[in-house]
Amino acid sequence: MLAYFDCFSGISGDMTLGAFIDLGVPVDWLKTSISDIPLSGFDIEVSSVSQNGIQAKNVYVRITEDAHSRNYETITNLIENSPLPSTVKKTSLDIFEKIAAAESEIHGCPKEKVHFHETGGIDAIVDIVGTALCVEYLGIETISASTIPLGSGFVTCRHGTLPVPAPATIAILQDVPVVGTGIPHELVTPTGAAIITTLSGSFGPAPEMVVQKTGYGAGKHKLESRPNLLRIITGTLQELKKDRVVIVETCIDDMNPEVFGFLMDRLFDDGALDVYWLPVFMKKNRPGTMVQVLCDENRREAVVHRILSETTSLGVRYYEAHRSVLERKQIEINTRYGMVKAKQIVSPDGSARIVPEYEVCRKIALEKNVPLKIVYETILKEATP
Repeated sequence: MLAYFDCFSGISGDMTLGAFIDLGVPVDWLKTSISDIPLSGFDIEVSSVSQNGIQAKNVYVRITEDAHSRNYETITNLIENSPLPSTVKKTSLDIFEKIAAAESEIHGCPKEKVHFHETGGIDAIVDIVGTALCVEYLGIETISASTIPLGSGFVTCRHGTLPVPAPATIAILQDVPVVGTGIPHELVTPTGAAIITTLSGSFGPAPEMVVQKTGYGAGKHKLESRPNLLRIITGTLQELKKDRVVIVETCIDDMNPEVFGFLMDRLFDDGALDVYWLPVFMKKNRPGTMVQVLCDENRREAVVHRILSETTSLGVRYYEAHRSVLERKQIEINTRYGMVKAKQIVSPDGSARIVPEYEVCRKIALEKNVPLKIVYETILKEATP
């Protein structure tokens, strides 16, 4: 499964948990799994809220007993010695390591001694380990994200007044595409930055995907210009086969049109993948024909030679092009006409369709004295189980 983090209003730990819970992660399962670390003294409270008419889940980690800050070394040992799945442990430790490394560099202390004051220790563990558990629960294998929006202004914390984005946040977002919004709030927290930079393999527009579900997690501040939500979209990614081809083309306005049919046959003999005739208007407004040929690189010279030797063209253009193609394979269908060759083509949604070969159908139509369209219809009908 693929997940796309649409961070149009930033990202934080509680927004991430909210979006995952909205996608269907059971709250009770999440509490029990985190408690197995072992971790106690917390509760996860979830409520439904509406922002700009959009329903979302608001998550609040309530501390049920006196909490004390934990340093990075203590949290690492707690997670490593827990019964959590190995993938959850690794993801959680990677996220914590990003925060600790950034805080260590900014505040000039050993990474192992970095304390998680701002997130309250328990809050950080619930947000980060909870996120890793949600990814595991939903079976998400690939994650990408939008460009990250940044707020502005200042925020007050244990170290005093700091600029927004906080120094740790901007350090964690190194090499990640960001955009300023001018919104006077902290849109991205250090925890949110560490989560998204650990989970996401790329940043930018949403990938080509078949959307399955969408979850919304709510932020705590009310924003004037947009809903303060994190949107996570899950679905499947249809991998299309990609390759490179060469396009060879020229324009002709002074050739006997009877030559074009002969030329097309010879170009296919030379290995052309496809051949087109396109009507164009040339200099002095003379009508002409653009000859455009698609071929593999190793057939380029043969195609160029054919055009220059068989037509009145004085020269050709050629350039490389990228293309995405559907999966296809040759099959045989048992029909009333005998075994018939056809193509099976797989669409992006995974469905398959049968395409009878024209030359095969033409031969049958002539031999059986049957209309060509009837041959097509019969083959397709008998190819369907």
